[in-house]
Amino acid sequence: MSYKIIVDSCGELTKEMKESGIFESVALGIEVGGHHIVDDETFDQADFLKRVSESPECPKSSCPSPERYMESYQCDAQRVYAVTLSAELSGSYNSAVLGKNLYTEEHGEKQIYVFNSRSASIGETLIAQKIAECEEQGMEFEQVIAAVEKFIARQNTYFVLESLETLRKNGRLSGVKALVASALNIKPVMGGSEEGTIYQIGQARGMKKALVKLVDTLVEKVEDPENKILAIAHCNCKERANDVRKMIEEKIHVRDVIILDTKGISSMYASDGGIIVSI
Repeated sequence: MSYKIIVDSCGELTKEMKESGIFESVALGIEVGGHHIVDDETFDQADFLKRVSESPECPKSSCPSPERYMESYQCDAQRVYAVTLSAELSGSYNSAVLGKNLYTEEHGEKQIYVFNSRSASIGETLIAQKIAECEEQGMEFEQVIAAVEKFIARQNTYFVLESLETLRKNGRLSGVKALVASALNIKPVMGGSEEGTIYQIGQARGMKKALVKLVDTLVEKVEDPENKILAIAHCNCKERANDVRKMIEEKIHVRDVIILDTKGISSMYASDGGIIVSI
């Protein structure tokens, strides 16, 4: 194997990615209600959502250690790429970079590059797939890096939350604003900025209208959709994800579509019923 792609566990992996032997998921951790959850194959979404709903405190995440990343770099692959949750949202990127430095100190130089996704969840998935696509095309290491960084700069990620409760618990909304929004059934439509931060695009009364706004925003912003993969992650709402897919495909033609259920960190951000879309 000439290359390896490491993705922190905020990024969902498809079945094919898991079975390829090329991709590796590095787990983040979650603390909720005094219980520690490892975001790996043992993650139980239903149990997690139940614990979150019962806890008065916001769940907190912890990123992989630099040593954990260094372990992943210790492989037979000549070229190693890591994809992490936005550096503006997590320390995972910094840990991956420190892990690279540790590897170099102990084992010498190796072609290792860490991508700051400036995104999350399914956005990381698309970046990891883009790396593999470039490698399979026979690109050199530096060419892969340049192509994928360009891809990241043009990527668009949007999401709609069913509930504002997690934002309230995180202190991103005042309690009053959250209660008023909930009473009026107002759903915020959020997006990822070029810097990797989260910002509000708009809002709508009711989930259906909010999803229409998300779709309209995506269609307006996307460039060259015929050559892009549409990726949708959902937190316990597959039917809603399929509805979003249909709404988008009625307006634009895409190369392929991926729909995945969220893992632990993405479930923490999205909350029950949340939808994340990236292209």
